[in-house]
Amino acid sequence: MPFTLTLTVVMPVYNERPTLRAAVERMLKTQLPVDVELLVVDDGSTDGCIEEIQDLADSSAIRLIRLPRNQGKGAAMWAGIKEATGEILTILDADLEYEPADYADLLKPLLAGEADVIYGTRSFGAHTAFSFWFVLGNKLVTFWASFLFDAWLTDVETCFKMAKTDLWRSLDIKSKGFGIEAEATGKFLKGGHRIYEVPINYKARSREEGKKLHWTDGLQALWILLRVRLGI
Repeated sequence: MPFTLTLTVVMPVYNERPTLRAAVERMLKTQLPVDVELLVVDDGSTDGCIEEIQDLADSSAIRLIRLPRNQGKGAAMWAGIKEATGEILTILDADLEYEPADYADLLKPLLAGEADVIYGTRSFGAHTAFSFWFVLGNKLVTFWASFLFDAWLTDVETCFKMAKTDLWRSLDIKSKGFGIEAEATGKFLKGGHRIYEVPINYKARSREEGKKLHWTDGLQALWILLRVRLGI
């Protein structure tokens, strides 16, 4: 019987009651060329969202980790990375902004041995961008990362980052919040892992719908990238 790889999808969750159930069910229905482990990490939610998926955890359709208090997206992601059992790992937000069917395109270069790290990049068309400043901030962070590490990237802050689980664990992530996106990118590049980019679908939600990123997260990302580059 041929050996089948498993993709662990880590879903960090903090107060996502309006979308969590739909996001989980969308992932579970997605057909991919590998087995899938969906690992939901509750980052101390207080809105009762985890009760919406408790039946799926009880039936072992998903694995559920509950952190005792809110620590930030980075902490939740790292908890999932440490607990993953799949050979390959990626991230999925619980806000329905991303389409998990796009994982099929990210898997192709990884399974073909063409790249170690795959990013799903967003085009930010007029109907998908959260705001002018959000897109500009993302492009600034991305340009800064490209400059520091002599690369050319188009979307550092994308949620869709895929690599082998052992490679993720080797990064030894320290960022507790949204800075994990910049830290992971910097450490992938510093480790000599060129990033293979694949276009994906994306639908941004508004601040009223629960968007959590702020301009201060962009400033933090710039500093984290510089810190990783200088090794401090």
